[in-house]
Amino acid sequence: MQTWLNAYSGMNLRFLIMGLGVTILISVISVVLSFIVGSVLGVLRYSKIAYLSKIVGFVIDIIRNLPLLLIIFFTYFGLPNLGFKPATIPAAIMAMTVFESAMIAEIVRSGLNAVDTGQMEGARSVGMTFVQALWHIILPQGYKKMIPTLISQFVSLIKDTSLATIIVVPELMQHAQVIYGQDANYILPMFAALAVLYFITCFGLSLVGNWIDR
Repeated sequence: MQTWLNAYSGMNLRFLIMGLGVTILISVISVVLSFIVGSVLGVLRYSKIAYLSKIVGFVIDIIRNLPLLLIIFFTYFGLPNLGFKPATIPAAIMAMTVFESAMIAEIVRSGLNAVDTGQMEGARSVGMTFVQALWHIILPQGYKKMIPTLISQFVSLIKDTSLATIIVVPELMQHAQVIYGQDANYILPMFAALAVLYFITCFGLSLVGNWIDR
């Protein structure tokens, strides 16, 4: 019991909260960027523009079938060989955005395809252009269908930020490793704390998603 009390000292808890702050920062920026990029890519695939849609689909399929850890490694260790050396946090955000954009693009494409084709036909029949019909008719209905899947993907993104510890991003997992690196007896208390903090963050996002869906 004393070991657990020592592990949860005020200094250690503050250090963990600092790491949680970085995790949330990376998650929020990655969610916003990947939602924007993924939506654009998903719309391009849905639009079936000659050649462009196929090229976008090919790139998305490649990224979706690569491990996120490999993308993180490439962003941090590979890009410097191409003349661009990002810091750890920007590298993590870039890797998360690239990976999640590909996932969200498929969610968006599927959501748009789930909208009845009569909606597009009806919009075009009253004089709307394809872009107007997409923006005013198809996207609002499509996003409504996508909300549960998008929230689930964003929750996965938050958990995936733990992989950024491999490039020493000062996020929640990395801070926990620093703490139990000082005393091996702190391993179980830190894992318990990680479980609680990740659960609170992810469950909170799930509740927000359910509220939006309602």
